[in-house]
Amino acid sequence: MTAMATSAPQSRARRLEGTSERRRYTVHGVVQGVGFRPFVWTLAQRHQLAGSVCNTSGAVVVEVEGTRARLDSFGAELISLAPPLSRVERMSSTTMTARGEQGFVILESRAVDGAYQPISPDAATCADCLAELFDPSDRRHRYPFINCTNCGPRFTIIEDVPYDRALTTMRHFQMCAPCTAEYADPSNRRFHAQPNACPECGPRAWLADRGGIERAGDGVAAAAHAVLTGSIVAVKGLGGFQLSVMANDDAAVRRLRVRKHRPDKPFAVMAADLEAVRAIAVVDDAEAAALMSSARPIVLLRRRRAPECDGIAAAVAPGLHEVGVMLPSTPLHHLLLDLVGAPLVMTSGNVSDEPIAKDNDEAVTRLGSIADAFLLHDREIYARYDDSVVRVVDGQEHVVRRARGYCPLPVELAVDTTSPPVLALGAHLKNTFCVVRDGRAFMGPHIGDLDHPQSLAHQGEALTTYLRLFRAVPSAVAADLHPDYASTHLAEGWWQDGARPERVQHHHAHIASVMAEHQLRGPVLGVAFDGTGFGEDGTIWGGEFLLCDETGYRRVGHLAPVVQPGGDRCAREGWRMAIAYLRAAGLDESEVPAWFPPGEGAPDERRWRLVSRVAAAGDTATAPVSTSAGRLFDAVASLLGVAHTSSFEASAAMRLEALARTVPVGSVAAIPVQHHGSPMVLDTHVLVAELVAQQRAGRDVGQLAATFHESLAAGAASACSDLAEASGVTRVALSGGVFQNALLLTRTTALLRARSLTAYTNHAVPANDGGVSLGQAFVAASRFNAAPQGWA
Repeated sequence: MTAMATSAPQSRARRLEGTSERRRYTVHGVVQGVGFRPFVWTLAQRHQLAGSVCNTSGAVVVEVEGTRARLDSFGAELISLAPPLSRVERMSSTTMTARGEQGFVILESRAVDGAYQPISPDAATCADCLAELFDPSDRRHRYPFINCTNCGPRFTIIEDVPYDRALTTMRHFQMCAPCTAEYADPSNRRFHAQPNACPECGPRAWLADRGGIERAGDGVAAAAHAVLTGSIVAVKGLGGFQLSVMANDDAAVRRLRVRKHRPDKPFAVMAADLEAVRAIAVVDDAEAAALMSSARPIVLLRRRRAPECDGIAAAVAPGLHEVGVMLPSTPLHHLLLDLVGAPLVMTSGNVSDEPIAKDNDEAVTRLGSIADAFLLHDREIYARYDDSVVRVVDGQEHVVRRARGYCPLPVELAVDTTSPPVLALGAHLKNTFCVVRDGRAFMGPHIGDLDHPQSLAHQGEALTTYLRLFRAVPSAVAADLHPDYASTHLAEGWWQDGARPERVQHHHAHIASVMAEHQLRGPVLGVAFDGTGFGEDGTIWGGEFLLCDETGYRRVGHLAPVVQPGGDRCAREGWRMAIAYLRAAGLDESEVPAWFPPGEGAPDERRWRLVSRVAAAGDTATAPVSTSAGRLFDAVASLLGVAHTSSFEASAAMRLEALARTVPVGSVAAIPVQHHGSPMVLDTHVLVAELVAQQRAGRDVGQLAATFHESLAAGAASACSDLAEASGVTRVALSGGVFQNALLLTRTTALLRARSLTAYTNHAVPANDGGVSLGQAFVAASRFNAAPQGWA
């Protein structure tokens, strides 16, 4: 009896093991253009399963037939062993009746009306393709457009889904017989690699002069010779053009600055490999991982030595302790770096503040006054994308500019996935937009400032692409409160056409962007420090403490207000804010103080007296009231003699941070910054007065810069502690462009943790205005199914 009782279940188990079943797996996420179908084919062969795999506009559909055990293993490995560029968001499984099929096939792609799916961003050249690129025996030896399913262009060449060659800009190139054989072979890593090509059948590169006339010979070799001899070369990359010179050629870098109208803003540097990067900058493991990722962003790194000693021209990043460095993202870049043998400046192919050029004729027209030559190719760029920028803080990556390599990967929102599509149009500066569908937030690329017609055109073409690819017809359109933002005017057009209007206050959107990233709902304390945002009271906000959730907010604190004499001019002329803060602190500002540090951009006595009178007049038209944290940094930078003017946004604050970081963290004590009243006011006037007193007493300016950072961080953390005690809310979200200051961010989060508060920050989207559209979108989507909490 015992033997029979034991053997019967074993017999049944063997029968079940041998029973054939059929399952349908529907896989959602980034699963097209990443080698997912050949991966499924290989997996099915390994598990001896019959069936098929098919791309649709909305998902990858897999049907497999075999024993239950093999199906279970297959289903588990669909997720655990998925290709490196894929991102499986969810997978459903349905049991079906077995059909007795033999073999496994890859079916033709199938379009589904109204369906869509996330699309892979462009990916840097993989190790296998790189090895072939420099292998003299390989048929693609030194071919600038080598790629496979694990690397190469994706989003920048896609015109529509499903992702097939006929719906990309590669449709213009007919594959030769060897490429066709690779493309049709599921066991080959180039199976259905849509940009697949070789020197016989694919795109080609050439060098052209300033008029666009092609020069004879190898284009990449000629471009390398041009930069080696001091020329500026416009290089056509994945998402648009870059302007390149030798990074160690100070004269060439300065010439590029003059032609590009970019006097001080730092340039990015491209180095051949990690070893070359380490000769320039200090690189920790997290920074190395960011550099080596398939996104290949520009990574902001601490310079290893003084600028004149690290092989990089001083003019690359004047006055800063950091340099932005990236590794090659395309085979063309690898070849160029190999021939040059030293780092290159690789900066956006534009005149400052305009979008980058992406087409050959456009580049010759727009960049002809900058570049001496053009490295062109004939693979069309469909979507215009600048390079992404990241910084690693406390071992974690923070995106500063989100574009190539990151877009259009979605952010999953904690909202009802059945809510209608939402469009958010972002801020005026560092503009991005955001399209929400089915709980996914698809952030658009970095557009830039909307002051230029070209930027508005770039926004329009990118937005049209997103709405088409993600099959979104917005039911609600969100915009900033500011009535004069170009993005608000665009939203008004949508509202007139019937879209539900959603206005989201600027700093609420900043905090909501953090909540969206971390899938937070319910109340948080928000600290939003930036340059400017339109307040509901009509004044300029920028140093805000908000108690908010995903639908509304209440302003519970802010920095002590001052006037901005001259309004927006204060962002460029920080000495104006020095006058405003001297006056607010009760110090004599009517004449240039004898101790006021001289320097480039410092005002003469006449201009000082004129602005002092404007500050004292009380006319909000010429000196609006402001709580801006950005303008506080400008004032302190001027008062300490670090920078009296800014040639680009936040340049004075960046120099102030660079100076502060020469002082060991923890070596300075904070000046107490008191807070009082309701809403709470953080008394930054007293902070400035004490800094000035210590400066006049002869304290080292580096020590003062570090003290300022420590004091503001301590004051903000102390204010949050009191607000948390009063509200019972212990989650704190930090956002706004000022928190891209790594020193301030590190010290503020550390001090919050020391007070048993949980700090959340931006990572996947910028803390600056580039992240505002995500916050707007999260608020607008949340309001569909949630009643406002009445924070105001």
